[in-house]
Amino acid sequence: MKKLFILSYFLLLSSFVISQNRSLKGKVIDQATQQPLEGAIVSVNEQFHTITNALGEFKLKNLPEKNIEVKVSHVGFKTITQKNITTQSLSILLESAPVQLDEVTIQPQSAHYQQIINNIDIKLRPINNSQEILRMVPGLFIGQHAGGGKAEQIFLRGFDLDHGTDIRLSVDGMPVNMVSHAHGQGYADLHFVIPELVEKVNFKKGPYYADKGNFTTAGWVDFKTKDVLDKNIIKIEAGQFNTYRTLGAFNLINTQANKGKESAYIASEYNYSDSYFDSPQHFKRLNVVSKYNSQLNTNNRLTLTASTFWSKWNHSGQIPDRAVDSGLISFYGAIDDTEGGETSRTNFNAELVSKTPNGNMLKNQVFYSNYNFTLFSNFTFFKEDPINGDQIKQHENRNLMGYNGSYSFGQTDFGHTTVGINYRQDFINNLELSRTKNRTEITDSLKLGKVNEQNIGFYLDHNFQFSSYFSMNIGLRYDIFNNTYNNSLQDSSQYTLKANASILSPKLNLYYTPNSSWQVYLNTGKGFHSNDTRVVVATQGKEILPAAYGSDLGVIFKPLPKLFVNVAAWYLWLNQEFVYVGDEAVVEPSGKTRRMGIDVSLRYQINQWLYADADLNLTKPRAIDVDQLQAFLPLAPTTTTTGGLSFQTSKGWNGSLRYRYMADRPANEDNSIVAKGYFVTDLQLNYTKTKYNIGLSIQNLANTKWKETQFATESQLKNEASPVNEIHFTAGTPFFGKLALTYMF
Repeated sequence: MKKLFILSYFLLLSSFVISQNRSLKGKVIDQATQQPLEGAIVSVNEQFHTITNALGEFKLKNLPEKNIEVKVSHVGFKTITQKNITTQSLSILLESAPVQLDEVTIQPQSAHYQQIINNIDIKLRPINNSQEILRMVPGLFIGQHAGGGKAEQIFLRGFDLDHGTDIRLSVDGMPVNMVSHAHGQGYADLHFVIPELVEKVNFKKGPYYADKGNFTTAGWVDFKTKDVLDKNIIKIEAGQFNTYRTLGAFNLINTQANKGKESAYIASEYNYSDSYFDSPQHFKRLNVVSKYNSQLNTNNRLTLTASTFWSKWNHSGQIPDRAVDSGLISFYGAIDDTEGGETSRTNFNAELVSKTPNGNMLKNQVFYSNYNFTLFSNFTFFKEDPINGDQIKQHENRNLMGYNGSYSFGQTDFGHTTVGINYRQDFINNLELSRTKNRTEITDSLKLGKVNEQNIGFYLDHNFQFSSYFSMNIGLRYDIFNNTYNNSLQDSSQYTLKANASILSPKLNLYYTPNSSWQVYLNTGKGFHSNDTRVVVATQGKEILPAAYGSDLGVIFKPLPKLFVNVAAWYLWLNQEFVYVGDEAVVEPSGKTRRMGIDVSLRYQINQWLYADADLNLTKPRAIDVDQLQAFLPLAPTTTTTGGLSFQTSKGWNGSLRYRYMADRPANEDNSIVAKGYFVTDLQLNYTKTKYNIGLSIQNLANTKWKETQFATESQLKNEASPVNEIHFTAGTPFFGKLALTYMF
């Protein structure tokens, strides 16, 4: 009897295994563009889940033999359900549709990679200007303080990130941050991106991803541009302060006719503005972008992108409070109105995504940029040179090239593994810092040299799926830097310095997802930012890759079908680091720092056409191992919040009313000088039909007088006997209205 029971048990078990051995594969395609959809959630019988890859493909194993129901969803697309599937391969077309938050689900099998909030935001708040590109990241603030042509100053998670020192930015996988830049380490100028071409904004906060290397401490942002245009567009904008913009974007291949096998487009924009300052900026920017995609065959997809960008401007710089308070200049005035700059960048980017015969994924990407930069600034006026003034020139010519490669093994019983390599080489010529007068006359050469900087990184990333609700991600990254600096102010044969360094960065991330409505996660990891080559060689490569150790404990949940909430408590500790001050050509050491905080994000669909969102960020940034009265981190934000209402009606009306608030924050180490906070609102209103769109945008709807960027600076005016240390600021935008007319065909 016992033997009969055991035999029956194994027969029953084997029949169950046999009934669960079916597999299903398929491809998800955007119906409008005929392009593959990455990140679509595929569910079978609400029990088996996966997410589509870069080719829009998916595969599920160990499915029941019968009664298969497949559900496919993606934010901004109509969810589709197919029942009684009998085939082993599917091709699914998804149709664009208004965002429905009750259909947004949390995917347990791809918890580490899934992007939710950013997919919601970019569908509800299309990017209409270059400033909004970075503001898509919850809690990220930007400030422009040099006339619109200089890269924005960035604030996130208790960091004054300068222009990108502790945040990694990329566009289609190509790096934006510039190492050993003439103005500052990590300088990230995104103005070569045309806003209307941005399709996705992927981001994560913290140093928790193995494939993200240099500058990934506060977080990373990757902008994905469109592979094909929904429609051809011609756009004209005109606004206050003699502001104009034209845009043309045209498909060169009919993607519907060739069913998405090949696509190409070209786009160009031109901007001009005198801006709202007393001294006209004469700001000019030209962008040209061309992109080509080809489905070479079933298993290979090629993407080629070429772009060029040029900008030139004047600016009023930062002005001291005392000059405004005394009536010497207005709130929008200037002490030295000969400041300004010129910059350009030409890019070539090629990516080949291949599926191997055994179903694995191979990605190969090569990129090249030619970059030029010249900036004239005056921060201290007549403190250093009472006769000629303190204007400085920062200049460089750069060739940047690199490679990104990865190999992803298909899903197995042990999880999913990716190995990869990142390579980058920067050749920088004429890296210059000089004192000048009226831009034309060089009065003193402070620094002039050449930099050759190489970074190669290797990483391993593995996702364990222990059950349908618990997963773990582990990652390991190893980076090597080789730095060479040639001082052109001396005999180069006698003054060439070299140094190298390396760093190992482990990651560990845990996810508990009991159902599609909530998830608890713990992210931990080590990241770093490199330092300027001029610092590296001066210290012989010692302590020049300061480590950052971070952790996030968070929860994502949907307490109501149309309410999405993300709450995270986080901690970030930074090691000793050296900072190269590009404005003064000095090395300034800083000690250990600690930041901790809470991030809260809410997304709520009030009804079919009205949506609300809010982000609240509370941070306590402090220096460690110093007197607590001297432990404040200058300009580090402590309380910020953004949010607003967005609407999309079936009658063609759409738009948003948004706010952003940054509280007062210390401007120096003892908090004796305070950078004042601000509250600003913006309005966007559009009337959209099939062939045209009429839009009105208003920045600073309430016409608030506010300071966009602020610094505690010691400066001396022309007739002053001694320097004064106080707030120097750039005025924020007053009420600024702009009309736009777009023709689509």
